Order: sequence, then C-alpha cells, then structure tokens
Amino acid sequence: MIETISNLLPPGILPEDYVNLAARLIGFLIMVVGAFLANVVAKGLIVRFIRSVIKKSKNEWDDIFVKRGVFLKLSQLAPAMVVYSVAPMIFEDHVEMTTFVTKLSLLYMVMIGLLFLDSVLNAGLEVYNQFKVAKHVPLRSFIQVAKIFLYFVGVMFMISIIVGESPLKLMAGLGALTAVLMLVFKDPILGLVAGVQLSTNKMLAIGDWIEMPKHGVDGDVEEVALTTVKVRNFDKTVTTVPTYAFISDSFKNWRGMNESGGRRIKRSISIDMSTIRFCDEEMIRRFSRIQYIKEYVGQKLDELNKHNSDLEADLTSLANGRRLTNVGTFRAYIEFYLQNHEMINKDLTFLVRQLKPGEGGLPIEIYVFCTDKRWVQYEAIMADIFDHLLAVIPEFDLRVYQSPSGNDVRAIGLK
Repeated sequence: MIETISNLLPPGILPEDYVNLAARLIGFLIMVVGAFLANVVAKGLIVRFIRSVIKKSKNEWDDIFVKRGVFLKLSQLAPAMVVYSVAPMIFEDHVEMTTFVTKLSLLYMVMIGLLFLDSVLNAGLEVYNQFKVAKHVPLRSFIQVAKIFLYFVGVMFMISIIVGESPLKLMAGLGALTAVLMLVFKDPILGLVAGVQLSTNKMLAIGDWIEMPKHGVDGDVEEVALTTVKVRNFDKTVTTVPTYAFISDSFKNWRGMNESGGRRIKRSISIDMSTIRFCDEEMIRRFSRIQYIKEYVGQKLDELNKHNSDLEADLTSLANGRRLTNVGTFRAYIEFYLQNHEMINKDLTFLVRQLKPGEGGLPIEIYVFCTDKRWVQYEAIMADIFDHLLAVIPEFDLRVYQSPSGNDVRAIGLK
C-alpha cells in the first residue's frame, strides 16, 4: 500500500528521502479517515435504521435492547476493525509498529465485545423479568455468574494478546491457582450453589414475604442476586442477607398463605373458671333469645332430655345426668357466629376448641382462616371478631380472666 501511494505522488515534489515518510503519513490519514467513516456509517446509518425499525415494532423487548445500548456498543467495533485491517498494510516493513497497532485494536475489540455481551445479558434479564415466571425463578444470580465467567475469559484473551500466547495455555497454567481462586470466589460459589437450590426447589422468589429473625428480616424480597438477597422490611428498611444463608439457616416464607384461600386466625380467650357453671332455666330462656344459637339450644335440650330420660337420671342433683353449661353454649355461639361471618373461609380448617386449663384460666381457642389476606384488612377483621366476642361474654354469665392489676389491689385495700 505504501508503494502504491508513493507511486501516486508527483515525481520531484519531495526529496526522495521524504517520499516514503509522506506516503506513510498519507496512509495513516487514510486509516484514520476510514475508521472515522466506519464509525459514522455504523452509528449514523445502521444504528439509526435499526432504531427506526424497532420503534415501528409492537414488541417491547426490542425497545429494551435499544435502551441498554446493545446496538450502539456493537457499532463501536467498526472503526477498530478498519484499523486492524489497514495497519499491516501501512506499517508493512515495521513489524514492531504493526504488532503494536494490531494488538491495541484487538484489545479494544475484546473490550467492546465484553461490554456488548454484558449489555445483551442485562437486556435479556430485563426482558425475562417482565414474565410472571421471573418472580418464582429469578435468574439474576445466574446472569451474574455468566458475567463473571465472561469477564474472566475476556481478561484471559486480553492477557494472551499482550503476551502473544494462546489463551488455552494461559488457562492451563491456572490449575495451580485453583485453591486461591476457590478462596477468592468463595462467596460467589456458595451463592451460585444456593441460588440453584433456591430456584430449583422454588424456596424463594421475588415478592415473597419472608421472616428471618436471626438476620432481622421481616418483609418482601426485592432482589435475589448471586451473593446477596435484598429484602425490604415493613419498617421500610432494607436488609441484605447472604444467599447461602437461606440454605444454611431456616426462614419462614409466607407465600403458601398468599397462594391459599385464607390467612390464619389463631387466638384464644381465657375464661375465668370460677364463672363456669350449669345453665339454669333463666339462663336457658335468655340463650333461647340469641339469634345464632336459638335452634342449637332447642335441639340440645331435646337431646339432653332424651338422654336423661333414658337413663332415668335423678335431676335433683346437679351431678346426675347431662346439662347445658354456659361455657359450652358460649363455645357453640362462637362457632355459629363465625359460620355466619362473610370474611371467614368455611372450606379451610374451622375449629373452636378448649385448650388445657391452667393458672391463666380456661383458654377457648379460635382456629379459622380469614378470606382477606391483606395485612391491614386482616388485622381489622380479626379485631372486629374479638371485639364482639369479648363484649358478648357477660351475656353467658362468664368473665374473662386477667391477672390482677393495681386497681384490683387498690380496690381490695379500700374494702
């Protein structure tokens, strides 16, 4: 190429010693102009044409590739390819200069290639996150592993270009550094293994409400990365937990509750056992006027009367035969009240039971499921239910048990 340019120069315009230098300068300018034009064509025409085509497309995923600059980064290879192709022809008799320029252009192309593939991975992850499956099978940790491998290979290629050796030889020589690499990349390796287990077993997904008291976590999962999981707690603080901690430690995931037909209500009311007694006629008349248990009281009395009649029980003693109790009737009232409550799921576990009596009274436990799983609404519904039950207890001549307070002690002292 230099000889061709030298022949094109008018004879006698320059001294013979400077003709070769002038031809090289002209060749260098041609290379620079060629690289500039290649850059203009790649960015100004090809990239603009691709963007205009994508804007007309109805798909959203291709817009993400434009936003991430995938095509723009790819276009930056054009000037380097021109320099790499033209440099050997300009510096054909200067091996060192040719080697230097070609190596520099190759390093640039490898670096641009890494940035291009990095942006492709980022764009692909953003497209994937738009699908519903991304919440259950997050791929961010796998993308980060792919990036580590990508940059590792890229650095190996860049070193091989600089030293002039095959990248395979360099990688083979890293066998002795395996132990060091294992130590340096301990967290990413543990995170990768944990991420695979979490994704495969569907143990954790973006949007899950989790509790992990050991790490002070109680909130929604925002991001599952290679080495950390980011959780936004309900007090709006953000906690990051090592990914492998979800395999080595225990945590509670409330996803099952969200996917079920209700949110559990499990709470008890302690009854003062000194107020428990058999129902007399006056109490039965009052209970018969309560709407929810009117039929229950009638049916229960018929059942008890028949049972006692068959046994010929002497009802002059309260110890003989079977009788209604105020606490049993109250328990039946709770059941009928909850069965008629529109926010209680009757298809899931529905249980009103007595727990073991103790120094805190006789606990009556309610174990049901609320149809509204939203936290605020759930708490309001549960509060309304227990507001009503606590207020209605005196109607059954019962009293809620609670430990003596200062006012109780003061009242005793005054008496």
